[in-house]
Amino acid sequence: MTLTTKLMTATAIIAATSVSAEDLEVMHWWTSGGEAAAVGELAKAFDATGNTWVDAAIAGGDAARAVMVSRLTGGDPMGAFQFNHGRQAEELIEAGLLRDITDIAEAEGWKDIVNPPSLLESCTVDGRIYCAPVNIHSWQWLWLSHKAYEDAGLDVPTNWDEFVASSASLNAAGKLPLALGQQGWQQRGMFNVLFAALVPNDVFLAVYDEKDADVAAGADVSRVFAAAADARDMAVKSTVQNWNDATNLVITGQAGGQIMGDWAQGEFAVAGQVAGTDYSCLPGLGVTEVLSTGGDAFYFPVMKDDTKTAAQSELAALMLRPATQVSFNLAKGSLPVRGDIDMSTANDCMQKGLGLLANGAILPDTAQLVTPDTAEQISTLFIEFFADTSITVEDAQAQFVKIIATAE
Repeated sequence: MTLTTKLMTATAIIAATSVSAEDLEVMHWWTSGGEAAAVGELAKAFDATGNTWVDAAIAGGDAARAVMVSRLTGGDPMGAFQFNHGRQAEELIEAGLLRDITDIAEAEGWKDIVNPPSLLESCTVDGRIYCAPVNIHSWQWLWLSHKAYEDAGLDVPTNWDEFVASSASLNAAGKLPLALGQQGWQQRGMFNVLFAALVPNDVFLAVYDEKDADVAAGADVSRVFAAAADARDMAVKSTVQNWNDATNLVITGQAGGQIMGDWAQGEFAVAGQVAGTDYSCLPGLGVTEVLSTGGDAFYFPVMKDDTKTAAQSELAALMLRPATQVSFNLAKGSLPVRGDIDMSTANDCMQKGLGLLANGAILPDTAQLVTPDTAEQISTLFIEFFADTSITVEDAQAQFVKIIATAE
């Protein structure tokens, strides 16, 4: 498609979607302070079109997805909804419940601007595009509180081993070494971060992409489970539930650190903290500087109302436009899905992420490689592992091998 054709098609879409303003219910699970600030940027951009973003936030990704699926399968679709880009929407697409937005993607030139291409590929089924990727979220970060380490008379760690070694001194100073929310997705996420940082990339991909149970049973993966046991010991006194409550322990200097995705930056920003001054961020735990390219995407249910369908089209198109990408991702702490925009105002941690992305130091997110059912089995394993210190690393690894052996 030529540039002229793209512009003509885009103009036609805009003309078609500007006939009448429409209220559009948008469902998502962004409820923390930083997340609310970010979603506000999307709402502001959509409201500027004359339409109205009707916010329908539900706390917790697992709970939100269950409500969304129930609404869709029950014949009560919302205007748009957030999922992670990956395999979460496969069954909804197969059931014919979600719109094919290939025409919008082609008119806006998404194939030419989305980087890495795997983000758009995760939205594509049988050659057709079903979602708009809005950001790149990477899990592989260790966030460290300068106040906690200053209070304990310690230097801020520069890698995972130093962080583990600081645990005893932090405890002696009355600090929680590792803040961790008591939810399965957080525990699974931390394990996957340890996995990505502590083993070679080919081992990570052999297990999660190729589902190689023999590799999962090997010595490289044993190192990951040993590190998970260290994390369990360091987080034994962490009783908070929500991830942002754990982040707040780091922000206030009550905890030394937290393993969490780059969305934690939104919480530091809302608290007025400065990267490099009040807190440090270690991509790949300071061991292997690699980022996963997961993130968020918006899907658009099939609707019978033509005016709502038109409003959906307008929302989908503006989500990847430069101004929206800059304002949303600066607030969210995530990286933009397009590399042709000015992110010079991004903080020190975001600049680290942008540099890794530019250098190709990336891995696919596990959500792009395993089904929701497999992810849930791994979550259950780690809920049990972190709750019961009698579960040995050998037993946990053996259970993990069984999960991988039956994964699709």
